[in-house]
Amino acid sequence: MATSEVEAELHELFVRGQAGDAAAYHAFLRRLGAHLRAYLGRRLFGWPDEVEDLVQECLLAMHNQRHTYQPEQPLTAWVHAIARYKLIDLLRAKSVREDLHEPLDDELPVFAESVEEAGDARRDLAGLLATLPERHRLPIVHVKLEGRSVAETAQLTGMSESAVKVGIHRGLKALAAKLGRPAT
Repeated sequence: MATSEVEAELHELFVRGQAGDAAAYHAFLRRLGAHLRAYLGRRLFGWPDEVEDLVQECLLAMHNQRHTYQPEQPLTAWVHAIARYKLIDLLRAKSVREDLHEPLDDELPVFAESVEEAGDARRDLAGLLATLPERHRLPIVHVKLEGRSVAETAQLTGMSESAVKVGIHRGLKALAAKLGRPAT
């Protein structure tokens, strides 16, 4: 639909709504909501969650300010002016919130420690798994660590699916006992 057709349709519905035609005003709000979603969606491309909230704020502001519209002026210009003000308010509020956040530096010691700790944990886990017999270790590695299915693991290891499940259960129980924790 061309811009002039959108303008004409919205203008007619709005003027009829102003004159007391509730159905026309309802149709105007529905049609205007779709128009605003497109208009604001292009401007808030990175924040799709904000679009619907902003559309609702704009519709409410337009409803509250409908008495300020001058019928001889283009309706979409009036609508876009209100939408721009609401958009600016949103962007200001977002910038204030964003200014409160400190960017995290990847070189901070806290991140270095977590990388080292993750490496230590992998090494410790590999050492613990190495103490298990293959019939327990392989099912745990394939199913629990690599995320394979029981059927895939059975095919890879040549074990039955039941044996894979039993191997996982017994292997985890053995690991819990080595760590001095009750098996879950």
